Amino acid sequence: MSDYKKFPNGFLWGGATAANQCEGAYNADGRGLANVDVVPIGEDRFPIIAGKKKMFDFEEGYFYPAKESIDFYHHYKEDIALFAEMGFKTFRMSIAWSRIFPKGDELETNEAGLAFYEDVFKECRKYGIEPLVTITHFDCPIYLIEHYGGWRNRKMIDFYERLCHVIFNRYKGLVKYWLTFNEINMILHAPFMGAGLYFETGENEEEVKYRAAHHELVASALATKIAHEVDPENKVGCMLAAGQYYPNTPNPVDYWQAMEEDRENYFFIDVQARGEYPNYAKKKFEKLGLNIEMTQEDLELLKEHTVDFVSFSYYSSRVASADPELTEKTAGNIFASLKNPYLKASEWGWQIDPLGLRITLNAIWDRYQKPMFIVENGLGAVDTPDENGYVEDDYRIDYLREHIKTMNAAINEDGVELLGYTTWGCIDLVSAGTGEMKKRYGFIYVDRDNQGKGTLKRTKKKSFDWYKKVIASNGSDID
Repeated sequence: MSDYKKFPNGFLWGGATAANQCEGAYNADGRGLANVDVVPIGEDRFPIIAGKKKMFDFEEGYFYPAKESIDFYHHYKEDIALFAEMGFKTFRMSIAWSRIFPKGDELETNEAGLAFYEDVFKECRKYGIEPLVTITHFDCPIYLIEHYGGWRNRKMIDFYERLCHVIFNRYKGLVKYWLTFNEINMILHAPFMGAGLYFETGENEEEVKYRAAHHELVASALATKIAHEVDPENKVGCMLAAGQYYPNTPNPVDYWQAMEEDRENYFFIDVQARGEYPNYAKKKFEKLGLNIEMTQEDLELLKEHTVDFVSFSYYSSRVASADPELTEKTAGNIFASLKNPYLKASEWGWQIDPLGLRITLNAIWDRYQKPMFIVENGLGAVDTPDENGYVEDDYRIDYLREHIKTMNAAINEDGVELLGYTTWGCIDLVSAGTGEMKKRYGFIYVDRDNQGKGTLKRTKKKSFDWYKKVIASNGSDID
């Protein structure tokens, strides 16, 4: 890297969590059941993907980690105080839909749920921390899945719109930055988590997924519209699971395959950032004979209410090939790809590519020319605490340092516009991919194991003080 400079003034350093991976208290104070609650730990974590069965409730023989998680619901003051000690400028979190509307289609809200989030936001504000709130981080009330079929049903737009009216008005002045749907492109790969989808025998699954995606895109545009009407200071972003695809070889067919894989991910953001479906997506629907059922009103909403910024998660780059004989895949946030022989991997097989973050930042900037926000990045690892609960996680520091370096280069050498950076799982939480606790990302160790045992005691890791120094220096001191 050439001259390393500070990050822009006002850069939003912080950390990220999701309600379903940290809140716990799944049935406290009137909260309803959600899809994220009934996904168990282990090989059967996503039974719906494998077509084994529908999972709409808890069953004997499974452990459901989201039931209690790290109990942020009762520990939020302690946790936010620790974030403040690190110097967080922002805290990315999400709202559990079923805390506010337990079934999802009610006209009346659950006041206890609304009050909880109000208290959380006020606690953040007390320390000068800007909340960055994801409206839907995979959460979908089970009632809406059982009675409406999840996001396949157009009525979901109305229920989501009602939720948006409530939260934008209730939290006006407390929350400025909003994300509509977490990793919206995940709907194609994990449809139950992404959109509360299940499939009946003989159903056209591609049509259902893309129709549900369209409903979410329309809902996102409505959210943007409402947010701006309620408070012109609101900034609304979209969010994708990012990571540029590299062609496996210089063979043009591999390059084309990589481009097609990128398009599959970016088409959602094309709609949210540009305001219309790209031609390649329209041609795909036509080729596959998919009836998405778009209305003229839908198209006008999409065009008139694009997002203010583009946010994304980045854990690794990906590799694509047109050769069907190549089958050695690597792990990674549902998005498995061919193994890259030039990269090392984490304990869970996620390949580590800091330069890929710079490449991804430039690809998104060149495509949209909208401010960006990295809202997830981090290393999942087995942490071994000493007798005092302290973890020497130099491996995590090394990972984050290298990614921050390339992020800095993207800003100062390439000229991308980046609003902030929130590391994933700033406090240990339940893994979305595996349901494990031993796959840890945080600066703060939580005493809890894979089966929910432990005191829930919070302990600072070595990376806690390192990140505190990074933030205090606005990214100039990363050693």
